[in-house]
Amino acid sequence: MQGALGDIVVLDLSRALAGPHAAQMLGDLGARVIKVEHPAGGDESRGWGPPFVGPGHDISTYFLAANRNKRSIAVDLKSAEGRTLIERLVRQSDVLIENFRTGVLDRLGFPVERLHELNPRLVILSITGFGHDGPEGGRPGYDQIAQGEAGLMSLTGPSPDEPYRVGASIADLLAGIHGAYGVVAALYERERTGRGKVVRTSLLAAVTGVHSYHGTAWTVGGQVPRAGGNHHASIAPYGAFRCADGMIQIAVANDGQWRKVAALLGIDPDTAEYATNRERFAHRDELIADMERALARHDRAHWLAALGEAGVPAGAIRSIDEVYAWEQTRSQGLLVEVEHPVLGTIELPGPPLRFDGDPPMRHAPPPGLGEHDDEVLAWLQEQEQEQEQER
Repeated sequence: MQGALGDIVVLDLSRALAGPHAAQMLGDLGARVIKVEHPAGGDESRGWGPPFVGPGHDISTYFLAANRNKRSIAVDLKSAEGRTLIERLVRQSDVLIENFRTGVLDRLGFPVERLHELNPRLVILSITGFGHDGPEGGRPGYDQIAQGEAGLMSLTGPSPDEPYRVGASIADLLAGIHGAYGVVAALYERERTGRGKVVRTSLLAAVTGVHSYHGTAWTVGGQVPRAGGNHHASIAPYGAFRCADGMIQIAVANDGQWRKVAALLGIDPDTAEYATNRERFAHRDELIADMERALARHDRAHWLAALGEAGVPAGAIRSIDEVYAWEQTRSQGLLVEVEHPVLGTIELPGPPLRFDGDPPMRHAPPPGLGEHDDEVLAWLQEQEQEQEQER
């Protein structure tokens, strides 16, 4: 066993991104993740690109992002043989993950009641687009649709008239994160009760769950937040600013930090319009203009060094390649090396958690379709034989 979940078996029936991301997170914690894919093409994200890599340019980098530390088996869930195999795997699993549309798993012969008949200790993670019940519970959900429906696009972009999607598939990824921590909580509870339960989340819930101060601005304050470009909705100055050769970000969270920034830029910090955050925010456009006139005197490197020396939070705006080349990223274990059977040694974005005292995790590459059929069947037979001997 390696990792906190080294004795946990996860049966991953999900595809695309939200469910696979949750399963990958559990795999990063050491769980044995068995990914079930349809024999004809497998997880649809295997076909999502560009970019595609490999000798035949047929390996999706999208798929590689969400499926490390898994074993793939090819199973037709609609066949009698496939359903029998799933029943056997359910009996040996601790967690089942699915992100079918509401009712699909029932029609395949695996409603919750049946799953808990097979294995009362099974924790079931169900991820849907908009929830499993309610007036629109059956709607299909994809990331960008959920970003719009859950209000995130109305908060993102240069102005209220130009709503933007967040560049990453954030609804899917957040649903996966929420799902994974729900699974861990249910596993902990199982230690007391001896029984598994259903954990439910959705793309709608995941995005609404991170509204934070945007949510209370409306629910308590009665104000509808709108997109404000690259500047904070409640704090000033806090955002992206132009200097001589591009843009930097400056985040001033209190009046002490403001006085340091003002001193660097030659602005009177006690000007009535800028003395407190309330006044700075009310006069934000004038403040940004004053700051950018001063920032135009030097380049980004100059200002980042000066702001850093003054203890003011500031930073560059890096491209993705710059992030992965940055030594700070690498020092945090945010890139992992795996040996792929086709691609050779490759680097993948790594898990965001580290545990003091644990040796570095040995990560397995994302699997080929059905790559582990024989291995999983042999392991399953071994588990069943051990159980039979214990009876």
